Amino acid sequence: MKRTMVLKTVAVLGAASLALAACSSDSGDTEATATTEEATAEATAEETMEEEAAATDCANPTLVLGTMLPATGDLAFLGPPEFAGVELALEEIDAAGGVLGAPITYIEGDSGDTTTDIASQTVDSQLAQGVQAIIGAASSGVSLTVIDKITSNGVVQFSPANTAPALTTYPDNGLYFRNSPSDVLQGAVIAAQAIDGGFESLAVIARQDPYGEGLAAATAKDFEAAGGTVTSNILYDPAAPSFEAEVAEIKTGAPQAVAVIGFEETVKLMQEMIKQGVGPQDVQVYLVDGNLSTTAFENFPADTMTGVVGTVPSGSVDLSAFNDRLLAFDPALTDFSYGPQSYDATMVIALAAHKAGCADGVAIAAALPDVAGNGGEECSTYADCVAILDAGNDIDYMGVTGGVDFNEYGDLLEGTISINEYSSNTEFSEIGSVTSIVPLP
Repeated sequence: MKRTMVLKTVAVLGAASLALAACSSDSGDTEATATTEEATAEATAEETMEEEAAATDCANPTLVLGTMLPATGDLAFLGPPEFAGVELALEEIDAAGGVLGAPITYIEGDSGDTTTDIASQTVDSQLAQGVQAIIGAASSGVSLTVIDKITSNGVVQFSPANTAPALTTYPDNGLYFRNSPSDVLQGAVIAAQAIDGGFESLAVIARQDPYGEGLAAATAKDFEAAGGTVTSNILYDPAAPSFEAEVAEIKTGAPQAVAVIGFEETVKLMQEMIKQGVGPQDVQVYLVDGNLSTTAFENFPADTMTGVVGTVPSGSVDLSAFNDRLLAFDPALTDFSYGPQSYDATMVIALAAHKAGCADGVAIAAALPDVAGNGGEECSTYADCVAILDAGNDIDYMGVTGGVDFNEYGDLLEGTISINEYSSNTEFSEIGSVTSIVPLP
């Protein structure tokens, strides 16, 4: 685009100079005009050569994008919507001409969980294949095992689902981003739900990892700040063979409500809670994004989950229409959590590469805040956003989740938490949401 504009400028300047020469009867003026014309042409040619050299200097003209998402492991139920979100975005980006005029090279990868070395193997393989950006992991704990390896190689790591507060100020060379809000916000929403529900006492039980520890601390802190009493704040080993002792401690405190912060091991934990009389039929239970599922509790006795409330990062706009698009793209989906965020993550990475003019990890990271906000013209499709960029203007990408503006740490500036309630063991629906500036840890 720039090259075409330069050539047009040369033609216009040349025509103007010829016109001036024809109208002049003074040979000195003619010589001066010719000299000016030659100087202008030389300067413009020099500018064109510099631009062409800059374009040639780009070592990565094709965007190579990897995913590191849970095909296996204790968050595997989140894998299908996340993969679907990425792949739907890729389909639309390539249909609109790709990035820098070429289709994206996509390398799919599994993250596993923290009990395996799958994430590290995935990262090693993708780095060897020249990725400039990796979308993932879903688990904050998994991300923390590979973030140094990714960012030290000048590659962007962008998670659609990490929420651990510890990641906000992690030293990442400015290359780590996420578009789900820190659990400082989700913890505040859980606490507010319990207080607003009239509950004066709350037990918190969470898996012992960065995600569980961060969300448990935020929930307990905000519940107590609002005047409630935390009867117990327990961290457990997710691989433990039994949760009998932990549940017995919860029961001893006689809480009116229990916040359960975990992944797939929540099923076993809830079974023990039911057995000891502190399950959903006995106290109000709150779940979170890591265990809010339509399939995990399907084998519980009928209506066990009815009335259970769960929170999950969402969007500031209604996601129903997008989830319908996602279901049409992958009819096998049963859960949709983090599918929209995965779609938006793919879009902003592609737009950042296009704006940077080079698919380089460091250049992409520098351009991400610009395409996600900073006062540009709003756009919501890849084709529209690229057209604005190609016209030389700034953009503000409005994703399917709403705005995706980042703060100075690569976190969402503003986040939304969806509040849901189960109507059966396999169905839940949104009963409210909270959108707020995301507090710093």
